[in-house]
Amino acid sequence: MKESMWGSYIIGFGVIAIIFIFFFQNVSNTSEQDYELIQEITEAAMYDAVDMASYKATGNIRIDGEKFAENFVRRFAQSVSLGNYYVIDIYDIQESPPKVVLRISTKLDTNVTGELVEFDIVNDINAILETPY
Repeated sequence: MKESMWGSYIIGFGVIAIIFIFFFQNVSNTSEQDYELIQEITEAAMYDAVDMASYKATGNIRIDGEKFAENFVRRFAQSVSLGNYYVIDIYDIQESPPKVVLRISTKLDTNVTGELVEFDIVNDINAILETPY
């Protein structure tokens, strides 16, 4: 009888440990993946938004703010997972020299303990387009 109780305690502890590992791995992977995704998408959208007519005329690199916002949102929507809720805040787009300030907020929720637990993951990025001369 004593050994069977210890066996049930060990199985119960294992199940609880697996639930916690799954939950925290999901939260940490989402944050890391979102940050890397935002970096890559911001860089690509800035390169897409470079105003080539202005560059050919004056030699200065300049981006179009509307084109950047459009490319960023399109690329981000194509790349993120559909199970999360995202809020994109574009705080500043400076066209010359090219600089962008963004904030992406992600809401994650879980129902592990029987009550709904929500987490807000916020990723901020300040990007400056640098090109070699």
